[in-house]
Amino acid sequence: MRIVLLLLSAAFVTPACAATPEEVTQTYANIALATYQDSLTTAQTLQSSIAALVANPSHETLAAAKTAWLAARIPYQQSEVFRFGNPIVDAWEGQVNAWPLDEGLIDYVAPTEAGENALALLNIIATPTFTLSGTEVDASTITPALIATTLHEADGIEANVASGYHAIEFLLWGQDLNGTGPGAGSRPYSDFIEGEGCTGGNCDRRAAYLQAAANLLVADLEEMTAAWSASGPARAAVTTDPTAGLLAALTGMGSLSYGELAGERMKLGLLLNDPEEEHDCFSDNSHNSHFYDGVGIQNVYLGRYTRIDGTVVEGPALADLVAAADPILAAQLTADLDASVTALGMIKAAAESGMAYDQMLAPGNTEGEALIMGGVDALVAQTASIDRAVTALGLSKIGFEGSDSLDNPNAIFQ
Repeated sequence: MRIVLLLLSAAFVTPACAATPEEVTQTYANIALATYQDSLTTAQTLQSSIAALVANPSHETLAAAKTAWLAARIPYQQSEVFRFGNPIVDAWEGQVNAWPLDEGLIDYVAPTEAGENALALLNIIATPTFTLSGTEVDASTITPALIATTLHEADGIEANVASGYHAIEFLLWGQDLNGTGPGAGSRPYSDFIEGEGCTGGNCDRRAAYLQAAANLLVADLEEMTAAWSASGPARAAVTTDPTAGLLAALTGMGSLSYGELAGERMKLGLLLNDPEEEHDCFSDNSHNSHFYDGVGIQNVYLGRYTRIDGTVVEGPALADLVAAADPILAAQLTADLDASVTALGMIKAAAESGMAYDQMLAPGNTEGEALIMGGVDALVAQTASIDRAVTALGLSKIGFEGSDSLDNPNAIFQ
């Protein structure tokens, strides 16, 4: 009887079937697919809202397009954790979410000096023909192809962002000229009225650019959704070789946590007290972008994603593998991820209560600085635990993305 009881006890505490790397990478790919599908669905809603704005410019249709843009950011930001470790995503991402941008390339801006970028004040909406690298470009018709193949990163300059979420954001909100004071961009709906009543000039071309950019965004997201489908190359890359898939997942988690989010998107702007360094700078939506980046990192580790319709995609996860290898570390990493999402949630709550992210960046705003640094510190802490998880799983060492703002702050001011 004693032997039987011992066997029953062992069966009770030992999982009947531990997660395998093959199962975990399938979950990872399934979450990627669902996240990009939701990004595509919300981008299609944005596309329709923009079409309605162009057809009938008004306060209401402009507000609806802005609301659709904000909603589209929620699933897309959760997809950013699939960057860094997946070359297919990395090669593609710059055309959909590149920032910061010299927005004068696209449309009118407040008077400023062009600086080193000769195209920073091109204003393609007001310029149907121009010279690029010694060649005359016919931009009389603004199309997705013109934006994608000629304008985006023109002359090889990364600040010449012509496509993606932030180009659309600029066209909907206009520049935020409030510095670290309250208020976002305030482009009038009349900037899209064709004919009498047009403000800003070239309203027909501005409308054409906005629609072309929306169409291009949808096409780009269709491409990435297909890449994670059952027969897609992005899925194959992480599931055919599960070890490579685990490395991709952990690389994305660590690099987004550390160099990209904690460093380039948060600490850098705080060091410079510069609202131009905030991610969604025209709409004052950076608090949401940061928060959903954090949620996306947590999604991958826990193997669980809540879709825009409320359904849940979940399965065997990295958390299961780490728990099997080092239960204490697994508990620490889960706690670290909870802490970072909580810290980013505090930034989100403060912004929604009236202190926008760019106001948090203001010199002397000790409350804002504490909120941002709370998020930075939590992200840095979880990166250390992610690095330990790599070792615990017996994987090769990962070099996470870095940032001078974290690794060498003095270089920022040189």
